[in-house]
Amino acid sequence: MKRTVSEQLFAKAKTYFPGGVNSPVRAFKSVGGTPIFIERGNGAQVHDADGNIYIDYCCSWGPLILGHNNARVRNSIIDAVQLGTSFGAPTRKENELAELILGFNKYIQKIRFTSSGTEAVMSGIRLARGYTGRVKILKFEGCYHGHSDSLLVKAGSGLVTFGETSSAGIPESFVKETIVVPLNNKEAIIQAFAQFKDQIACVIIEPIPANNGLLLQTKEFLQFLREQCTANGTLLFFDEVISGFRVCFCGAAGLYNIQPDIITYGKIIGGGLPVGAYGASNEIMASISPDGPVYQAGTLSGNPVAMSAGIAQLTECLKPNFYADLETKTNYMVNKIKDAFAHETPFFTFYTIGSIFWIAFSTTPITTAEAIDADSMKHFRILHAELINRGIYIGPSGYEVGFISEAHTYPQLDETVTAFVEALHVVKANMQQPA
Repeated sequence: MKRTVSEQLFAKAKTYFPGGVNSPVRAFKSVGGTPIFIERGNGAQVHDADGNIYIDYCCSWGPLILGHNNARVRNSIIDAVQLGTSFGAPTRKENELAELILGFNKYIQKIRFTSSGTEAVMSGIRLARGYTGRVKILKFEGCYHGHSDSLLVKAGSGLVTFGETSSAGIPESFVKETIVVPLNNKEAIIQAFAQFKDQIACVIIEPIPANNGLLLQTKEFLQFLREQCTANGTLLFFDEVISGFRVCFCGAAGLYNIQPDIITYGKIIGGGLPVGAYGASNEIMASISPDGPVYQAGTLSGNPVAMSAGIAQLTECLKPNFYADLETKTNYMVNKIKDAFAHETPFFTFYTIGSIFWIAFSTTPITTAEAIDADSMKHFRILHAELINRGIYIGPSGYEVGFISEAHTYPQLDETVTAFVEALHVVKANMQQPA
């Protein structure tokens, strides 16, 4: 694969942007080499600036569930742009997308659109605090909720801790309002509610944690959270920026049939354009301005172009067997890769749910962030490079998950299986070399 043009573009980008990128993971720091500059995408493929073609399993980090440049989404965007790009005023399209979402999602009664998942979560946290009159929030180590100050927090030492900032520029006073506990640990939840009785506004969790590996939690644990929150007058907050409309139309709430108090969604509801949203019951959402005292605003919230794209995409997601077909494709690809190594000593594990997959270079079950061996990322670095050289594009970090879209064809999945098997043999050979 040629990289000349991408290397030139990256060299220039470094004179404009910190690290040459506008989002850190794009810099390829954890996998090495030069970031690939994408020129265009169509279906399940992307083309880079050097003319290389890749089968894409990043899918813009998940929202392109129909694939790149879907005709229905593209035409909806063109039609909307011809009428204007932004008004800062209500439009019919906001009503139409809200009706589509609320009409098929029994877990929320009202919704508020934002411009990103981070903004949606930040607003949802403020709503939880404003509605309950409490200040503290509880989050889980290994779940990512965007880059707002109170959520860029990692666990300290101990079972139940005030978090430690994971970024410079965040005041310690902010961090002290965030409690961090391990995933999949009931004792930590019970202890936190006892230690901070009547102080916790919400428990926020990715019900399908997919930002730090795919740390699948049991329905029983999520139901336990529901019961504990109800017993303690605390709101249960599902951050479904990745899982919403990805594992099924109603996200993890629908998959597990668990009723959270607040849910957030991300760019999948905008067909890949910048959109986020948060929703809750009529009662809780009545706290949002202008109805209530919790202020949140956004000039581009409900942007008509993004709303049009979202209507087109989510309408497609409602087709019969849409999510079942995606899961079938995912299992087909992953099982064929695993079958190729069925008679060899195991050295990797695939985790999947719906159309999301993640590979870990470990045979020990992983359900928490602490269980991920940081040293195993050296194996992913080799895997990533080998896949890129074989025309397969996945996220440039071993902590990131992959996504399958409706546009992926079975011949493309077979091509991917061949590339993965070859690449994994290279990884295994490297593992067997003496240190």
